[in-house]
Amino acid sequence: MRKILLCTMFLLSATLRAADYLPKDYTWDSQSRNSSGSMPCGGGDVGMNVWVEKGDLMLYIAQSGWFDENNTLLKAGRWRLHFNGDPFVQGNFRQTLCLADGSVTVTGKDLEVRIWADVFFPTVFIDMVSSKTRSARISYESWRYRDRQVTKAECQQCSYKWLIPKDCMTRADQITAGDDTLSFSHENEEKTVFDFTVSYEQLDSIKEQLYNPLAHRRMTGIMRLPGFSFAGTSDSIYAATDYRAWHYDCQRLRRSTLSITLDSGDPTHGTPPAHAKASRKRSARWWHDFWQRSWIIAGENQPEAAHILRNYELFRYMLGCNAYGHWPSKFNGGLFTFDPVYVEQAGDDGQPTNPFTPDFRKWGGGTMTAQNQRLVYWPMLKNGDIDLMASQWDTYLRLLPTAVARTRHYWNHGGASFTEQLENFGLPNPAEYGKHPAGTDPGVERNAWLEYEWDTALEFCQMILLAKEYADGDYSRYDPLITECLRFFDEHYQYEARRMGAKALNSDGKLIIYPGSACETYKMAYNPSSTVAALQAVTAKFPNSPLAAERIPDLPLQVIQGDTCIAPAVVWARIQNTETPQLYPVFPWRIYGLGRPGLQTAINTYQKDPHAIAMRDSKGWKQDNIWAACLGLTEEAKRLAIAKWADGPYRFPAFWEPGFDWAPDLNRGGAAMTGLQEMLLQESPDAELILFGAWPKEWDVTFRLHATGGRVVEGTLRQGVATHHLVTTH
Repeated sequence: MRKILLCTMFLLSATLRAADYLPKDYTWDSQSRNSSGSMPCGGGDVGMNVWVEKGDLMLYIAQSGWFDENNTLLKAGRWRLHFNGDPFVQGNFRQTLCLADGSVTVTGKDLEVRIWADVFFPTVFIDMVSSKTRSARISYESWRYRDRQVTKAECQQCSYKWLIPKDCMTRADQITAGDDTLSFSHENEEKTVFDFTVSYEQLDSIKEQLYNPLAHRRMTGIMRLPGFSFAGTSDSIYAATDYRAWHYDCQRLRRSTLSITLDSGDPTHGTPPAHAKASRKRSARWWHDFWQRSWIIAGENQPEAAHILRNYELFRYMLGCNAYGHWPSKFNGGLFTFDPVYVEQAGDDGQPTNPFTPDFRKWGGGTMTAQNQRLVYWPMLKNGDIDLMASQWDTYLRLLPTAVARTRHYWNHGGASFTEQLENFGLPNPAEYGKHPAGTDPGVERNAWLEYEWDTALEFCQMILLAKEYADGDYSRYDPLITECLRFFDEHYQYEARRMGAKALNSDGKLIIYPGSACETYKMAYNPSSTVAALQAVTAKFPNSPLAAERIPDLPLQVIQGDTCIAPAVVWARIQNTETPQLYPVFPWRIYGLGRPGLQTAINTYQKDPHAIAMRDSKGWKQDNIWAACLGLTEEAKRLAIAKWADGPYRFPAFWEPGFDWAPDLNRGGAAMTGLQEMLLQESPDAELILFGAWPKEWDVTFRLHATGGRVVEGTLRQGVATHHLVTTH
């Protein structure tokens, strides 16, 4: 381990300056077979999948917040551009993602098409330039041209899951063609899955107090096509889904720019651009500045590290595409899901595994699995992307009144109860909530994996508290969220103790956290380590905590092979999943780690706990790579980083397979990104910087990352020696 403590700026680096850095373009020179070979593009709160298939340039467009009556996250539609003369023939074809300005360019022998999303207003531009006059057709394709029955197998895409009503439908969009415009919209009815959930969870008496973002939500779009004229409709099938296409033709195309403006029904954060040129300029400037915030660059002749860091950049671009969404980036595909028939291999019978519409994804559209969501957002702190985190925090803030009202209704005490598998209206997913026979506690999810798992919201509280340390800004609007999350544990576990006939606090004056849950894994747990560490860490950073630090239990320990280790809990009844909560005190809670007391105890836990060893993996949301880095286990961190950053099975390297969830798997990318950052930069409890604490000496690297105290840290490692270091404040 190489440890360098930096407190002030002490050496100007002769290496690449931040203002000089822009990532290289990413290019394909052949067309794709189908949408699984698509390339991401986006900005603001819009994401696109772009690919060329059999000579047609195709796009899916999605915007944060398109939640239908069943809480499916809808795509706005699919666009198909066909040009006569077959300009995209092999040998003349290039498709390029320009990360520096956030655009995708497709070029042929005499045609260039540039696509981008405005960062400050939800508008997509498609700029077409041809060196010769040609005809062209642009088609808008919708599978929601009619009401569609949602099948039982398909219902994973929405909030009903296996509680699907017999009449569950995705209602048809309204699509209207004008001479050179096309408008489309989807408006929810008043009654939605929200109403079903409220009744199912016995909350009708407080229904008016609960947040409802679904009733009458109206999502709209308008496409403007100067130089094109409406040419009729046709019906067809793509990827096993029938659709209707609205065609617009241009007989003499030389140059044209069409635009598609979306409205999810949520507030927008900016103003429309005056014209396409202004949009391209201001969006390119945003992306340029985005890349200056942080970077990690492999040294020359470092193919292994360079491959990892290239995928790091590609994934960071995907996160940047929902920088300012009203809703956070979904862990299960974000805005970049593609036709589900291409996500997984066909079954043994040769039939498609997921023969559903492009709106499909597993684990829901408006359902948030916080254990997964958190991994998407943790790396944004060190990337300097705190502005991207607001959509996740603001979602919890919108749900706070519901969480408080729910707590009061069920148990008549204070605090906010945020469950796992949380809906975007603040209640537990109804299918995961379970059945509640008479006499059972209606506030608890009767679910083998999720029961008594209350603590996931605390990670987002900790992110907010750390944001105050990383950057200047007023985050006080989130204080009520942190307060009520802590208040819940204080009051609820005193309530539980009294309900079971015990004193509210034990003989040492501490809470008895039972029944508890150590993640989804160690169930019916007494003082689970993940919860205890969370309460200790958040309370330590929040001076106005309603939960006194002295009432928080001690972390449970155990002895394995003669060595002290962190225990998952004092005791537990069963093991349900494959998480490793005994290492949560390392990350995210940073009670143990490099430069911190008790490091060997945490290393013992990683290396000797048979459960931790058996559950170790690089798949999906697994975070063993983060723990290895935080503990300075360099070779282990390297091994897991290589596995975590391996190319996904689809054409775009950062489109990872579903793992435990759906493709592209964003929580895998977030865990991979966090682990890589920890290999390069950590902090001791007194904020001294630890550089290259788990970085392999054979990987030359230069990086720029953020730290507490508003510090921006640059470092260079060459041949195992740290040669340049720079710390500035912003």
